[in-house]
Amino acid sequence: MSDSETTATSPTTRPWLVRIPEIFEGIADTVLKQMGAVSSTRLGQDYYLIKTATPAAIRHSEAAKFARWNLPMDHTWPCNAQKMDGFIEKAAQTLLKKFGERNPQGIFIGTLQPTSPDKYYKGLASNLRGRVLQLFPKLAAATVEEQDPTAETLFCLVGKEGLFCGMQSPRDSNGLYAGGSKYIDQDAPDTISRAGAKIAEALHYLLLYRPPMKEGAHWIELGACPGGMTSELLARKQRVTAIDRAPLDKRLDGRPGLKFFLEDVAAFQPKAGTAYDALLCDMNGPPEESIEQVIRLSRFLKPGGLVVFTLKVPRVDSLEEPNELFRLIVAMSKAAGLRLFAQTHLTYNRHEFTLFFETV
Repeated sequence: MSDSETTATSPTTRPWLVRIPEIFEGIADTVLKQMGAVSSTRLGQDYYLIKTATPAAIRHSEAAKFARWNLPMDHTWPCNAQKMDGFIEKAAQTLLKKFGERNPQGIFIGTLQPTSPDKYYKGLASNLRGRVLQLFPKLAAATVEEQDPTAETLFCLVGKEGLFCGMQSPRDSNGLYAGGSKYIDQDAPDTISRAGAKIAEALHYLLLYRPPMKEGAHWIELGACPGGMTSELLARKQRVTAIDRAPLDKRLDGRPGLKFFLEDVAAFQPKAGTAYDALLCDMNGPPEESIEQVIRLSRFLKPGGLVVFTLKVPRVDSLEEPNELFRLIVAMSKAAGLRLFAQTHLTYNRHEFTLFFETV
């Protein structure tokens, strides 16, 4: 389905904005087809403006895992904001007129090209939000973290293609930000590995479903080397029992709250009576083998304990193979008493998905 393709749509179709990560670009047409898209237009780096008569498929079909974020389109304004006089004021007044009586809990505005070095649209999004907040009554959520995951937020995205807005709860949208992503600096001097950005974003994503982990919560981390995720957990005052047959980065030596076992995960056995709050697994290798170790060690989790599991897919050139693998991992976990409550593709994930389980 090309951007230029036009298809007659029935009166029951609805416009929707769907974000499919660029790494899945090769299967985007198939993903959109399974979501019932009868037309699509590419916007920005990895957004697709579609019309569909089956919007439930965007969140509840097997294709849903390939879409990082989604939003119903309640207002679209195709335009070139950079060449328009008074764009901010015109847009702000329009948003007040269209959404003022719907009482959004918060208003968050992002860009269609969030990683672009061009700062114009980032500045425009910030200035537009500032003007909109002047016009709207005081909102319940001034920051993304203050949002109720189940209450409606007004999300907007702006770019050279125009302004695209809708109201939906952050949980239904699959993200707390407009566009869904929390970007983490991977170039800081103390960054150990890219994996640190993944767990940092995963913990923020979890606010859609659970309160933040309490200070001093005890994690068991499988395949911790070189320690990027370990470092992020420790920075959040968590305790970590890390296991890997390769050593951790020397910068983690002596860090408070860390116990490291230099051994194969399959050989590790916690002491009797040990109880962890959460388990983290980002191991390489066949996911069927990784989940077996997760299942084995999940017996040491407290009731309601959390599992964060990276499902690494050998390749993604179709929907069939990753979906089959996903079904297998979920079935194995369910049989062992682990309930899948969320899954997503994080900003720093590649051919992989982050799955969230809890003990039942």
